Amino acid sequence: MQTASKKVINGWAMYDWANSAYNLVITSTIFPAYYAAIAPPQVIVFGRAFAKIPLASYAIALSFLIIAILSPVLSSIADYKGNKITFMKFFCYLGSAACVGMFFFTKENIGFGLLLSIISSIGYCGSIVFYNAFLPEIAAEQDQDKVSAKGFAQGYIGSVILMVACLVFVTLNDELGWGLGSLPARISFVAVGIWWAGFAQITFKRMPQSKPAVLRPERNILTNGFYELKKVWHQLQNHAVLKKYLVAFFFYNMGVQSVMYMATYFAADEIKMKSAQLIGTILIIQLVAILGAYLFSILSKATSNIFALAALVLVWIGICFGAYYTQTPTQFYFLAFTVGMVMGGIQSMSRSTFSKLLPETNDTASYFSFYDVCDKVGTVIGTLSFGYVAQVFGGMRNSVLALMAYFVIGFILLLFVKPNKNNTPVGLPG
Repeated sequence: MQTASKKVINGWAMYDWANSAYNLVITSTIFPAYYAAIAPPQVIVFGRAFAKIPLASYAIALSFLIIAILSPVLSSIADYKGNKITFMKFFCYLGSAACVGMFFFTKENIGFGLLLSIISSIGYCGSIVFYNAFLPEIAAEQDQDKVSAKGFAQGYIGSVILMVACLVFVTLNDELGWGLGSLPARISFVAVGIWWAGFAQITFKRMPQSKPAVLRPERNILTNGFYELKKVWHQLQNHAVLKKYLVAFFFYNMGVQSVMYMATYFAADEIKMKSAQLIGTILIIQLVAILGAYLFSILSKATSNIFALAALVLVWIGICFGAYYTQTPTQFYFLAFTVGMVMGGIQSMSRSTFSKLLPETNDTASYFSFYDVCDKVGTVIGTLSFGYVAQVFGGMRNSVLALMAYFVIGFILLLFVKPNKNNTPVGLPG
């Protein structure tokens, strides 16, 4: 196949621009800082007291568990009916509406705020299933690394623009004593919802209609998605390189996702960084990640995808080791710079490597649903273990060591993803 027109590629990448504002403001900066500031040390949920940071990790895990259960059903329907864009719209609007609803999140209703964070996460993750599934439909194999990196770069740029605007509003309120209290943070949540749904319209107008599968579902439409996952698993037995890659991805991605979702909480609780410092740190990560995504795309072209991924995972192992000993904001800034260099690269490279290894099929959403379930189940395990270790041992430094173990396992497994005649472009050199 030929890569789609520049207009279509830019339209696809624009969804990263639209939804990454959620990832930055809600997932990584203002929401975690706001939650950490207004939530009491112990939060009562269903009659049981939870430390506030582990509770946040449990909420994240729950949202990913829900989407891991839902995505096989949804992707199956979308694949057979050829309406990926319809489901992408639904989850986009669900997530953006939840962000707008966060305007009413205050210290008097912590549970309400966590509920909306779960719903917005479901919206974000649900739309990404169908967004990712478009990649092999619009880009030829040799262009998928570049197109995937373009999406992530667009996302980092767009999210930083909105983040800076929100940061200025929040900082001016604090520094100039405007007396608006939590209003700037809550308006930032509304801005994310509007930005997300608004810029997504460009994607929705430019994306081509997906082709429905030739064959009708072999099972009931509600259970067929799980049957498709089982079928994909059986098909993987004939694609050894793809299977080994997915197992490695499952482990190292546990660490990546947990770091992404828990880094701000770690800095606030263990390093005692202030909100402005936290937001500045995340901005460093986002800006550096733009460069990182392209640099590792170049490295993969000069060597191979798996070689680049192995190098990335090694750096992540070093990051976890460094985080365990990090004590000051200055040390954390250096750590954040390193995270930024590898965060964009590992996300972009993981997605494009999987896309390259796919067998010839029209049911791309089923394969990307399997990939997404691996991603989400890994995130559930990673964030749950992070929160559990922190709850049991009374701090998050031991949780970081648990994450390092996931990266070590993932690295070792990547070493077994060897090149063969059918997958020469993605194996380890030699």
